[in-house]
This record gives sequence, structure tokens and C-alpha cells, in this order.
Amino acid sequence: MFNIERWQEIFEAISKNRLRTFLTGISVASGIFILVILLGAGKGLQNGIEKQFERDAAGIIEVWSGTTTKEYKGLNPGRQIQFRNSDYSQSVQKFDDKLDLRASTFNFWGANFTYGKESGSYQYRGVDPDYGGIENLTIVQGRFVNAKDLANNEKVATIGMKVKTDLFKDSDAIGKEILINNINFKVIGVFTDPGGEREETRAYLPKTTVQRTFGGGDKISNLFFTLKKTNNYDEALAQSEKFTQDLKNLLKSKNVVAPEDDGGINAYNSVKDAKQFYDLNLYIRLFFWWVGIFTIIAGVVGVSNIMLIVVKERTKEIGIRKALGASPFSIISMILHESIFITTIAGFTGLLASLLLLEFVGPMVQSEYFRNPEVDFSVALTTLVLLVFAGALAGFFPAYRAAKIKPIVALRDE
Repeated sequence: MFNIERWQEIFEAISKNRLRTFLTGISVASGIFILVILLGAGKGLQNGIEKQFERDAAGIIEVWSGTTTKEYKGLNPGRQIQFRNSDYSQSVQKFDDKLDLRASTFNFWGANFTYGKESGSYQYRGVDPDYGGIENLTIVQGRFVNAKDLANNEKVATIGMKVKTDLFKDSDAIGKEILINNINFKVIGVFTDPGGEREETRAYLPKTTVQRTFGGGDKISNLFFTLKKTNNYDEALAQSEKFTQDLKNLLKSKNVVAPEDDGGINAYNSVKDAKQFYDLNLYIRLFFWWVGIFTIIAGVVGVSNIMLIVVKERTKEIGIRKALGASPFSIISMILHESIFITTIAGFTGLLASLLLLEFVGPMVQSEYFRNPEVDFSVALTTLVLLVFAGALAGFFPAYRAAKIKPIVALRDE
């Protein structure tokens, strides 16, 4: 492998056929370049689609209380179950290691909002800080409700764009005070929602403030959770269904609801609706891998063809070598060295060029469905190793053919 004379021979052969070697290298380099760029583009599409379908992909599990339908432990059916802060805190405590986002809400409908001479009827909700992520809100000004607001019972509000437009027109809303049912709240943020104008006719307030100010005590209306993401839809679905059932069992036990009574505790699991997201990501990855691999195969076939030409041109030389006692292994090794050398240099060049392009140009290419194209370096390096192996395989068959040539036949070759 490190025979100096062998390497001198390889470089001499390459220098005599510079154009042919260059074109062969281009075919190999372009193969791995296209594969890595396609993988990066696939990741960019995946990131863009994930952003667009983030609410569904997150797998939101929403739980709300209802009316019992069965007698249980001496209690008659028809009881209205009311969630409390303790229901939320116990749920978070028990399932904390499985959760990504968690929030509870206390909802009110049809409240009167006033600013100056402008007024309107909108919904407001007392929420926890993670609720903004669960709703997939985009803060366009200011910020969302945070933990400090809840701890201090701050009278602050993050309002929807529709509320802002109706009450403030074109003026800035941040820092201004609005009246919600005749109680002052300072506007700390303005948001937009993928759900559109209907979702933007809301204001989000600290949950503790709403409970305290509007006589809610420790009541809550809904619980929201998202689980840590998985790459496989079936695994995500199974995980979410188990979590939903375990959560309902916990809440039923705490609120004295029969285990088989689905009226008292209700739940919605959005992971069942997210299959399209997982399937789309899978199809994107498979398509780009398919195209990229066939591009590399085309480059490797080019290397194999070039090696066949090399063997043909050096037939007489190979015959002389064998006549002088060269072993079949040394003939195979000679051809393989040249094939592997060309494939490795060309492959590394294509890999480096593609990674540089993704690093510097990728962040500039941003659109609604395409974000942050990137490729994991270990994946890129693995493709290079596979390419070198393929290059060795491509060179082996011409090399084996050369090793089988009989010296007397080779010496007669013109």
C-alpha cells in the first residue's frame, strides 16, 4: 500500500491521462455532491413542513371534564366534574419525564374589552407559559405570559392581532392598558395564530391572575400536553395512546369517576391526525436517498468503465509483468490502487464542496416550506466511506480481468 514505486506509477499513469482522470473524478465528485445536497434539501423541506404542521406534529393531548354517566362508590351519575389546580400539578408530577410542553387554562367567553373610545367582545384565557408553544403562536410584538407573571399575579395580557387592530388601529399596543370587564390589564405582547382571525380574537392572561381576579378560585377548564417527539409514527401513536389512557385513569381516580365512564373525563389525541406529517417526511427522505444513490452508482460505473479502458491500454504491459513473474494479486493491487485513489480524492472534493455550500448558502435560502438545510456530518462521512468501497468494487472487476490475462496473449496485443 505504501510502496513508493507503486505510487509513482499511479501518478505517472494519471499525468499521462489528465483529461480522462479529471472527467472520471468529476463524475464521482458530482455524485456525492448531488447526494449530500439532496439530503440537505430533504432536511430543509422536512424542517419547513414540520414548522407548518408543528401543532399537529407535536401530538397535542387535550383533556377536559364532563358529566358522569355511571354510579360509582355511592355517587350518582350526572355529576359535573370540575378540574382544579391540583389535577394539573399531579398530572405534571407523575408524567414529567414524558412531557415536552404542559399547560392548563381557565377560559372565559364574551368579555368586554375597552381601550379609550374603542371596545369589543372577545374571549380571554388564563394560561400557563407553555400554552403559547402548544397553540403554535407567533409573537409579533412584545412577549407571551411567563412564569414570573404567574408567580406575582401580574395583570398583563398578550392579545391577538384582531384585538390589537380593533382597539388600537395602527398605533402601538405594547405598554398600553386595556379594560377587561372593567379591570385594567397592561398589554405585553401581540400574537398571530395559524388558525386565523377567529383565534386572534383572544387575549391570554396569567392563569393565577384570572383565577384570583375573576373569582375562579383554583378552577381550571382544560389540560394540554405534548410528548417528546419520536421519528416513527407508530411509536408516537402508541406512546400517546398509552399516555392518554394513563392520564385519564389518574384523573378519574382523583375525581371519583368510574374507570369505564368516559363521560366524566374527556380527551382528544391529535397524534392520530398527524400521520400525514410522518408519512410526508418519510417519503421526502426516501426520494432523495433514492435519487442520490443512483447518482453515485452512475459515477461508480464511470470509474469501472475507465478502469476497463486502462486495462485495455496496458494489456501488453500487464503481459510483460506476468512474464517476469508478477503475481495475479500484484496486478489486481495495481489497478485497485488507482481506482481507490481517484474515487477517494474525487469523493472527498465533492463532499467538501457540498458541505461548504450548505453551510454558507443554505441559511440564505429560506421560504415558507424550506428552512435550514443541513446534513449530519457522520451521515456525510458514511456516504464517503461507502463511495470509496464502491470505487474499490468498481476497480476490482477490471483488475480481476487483467489478472486473468495470459502473458502470451497480452504480448500479442496491439
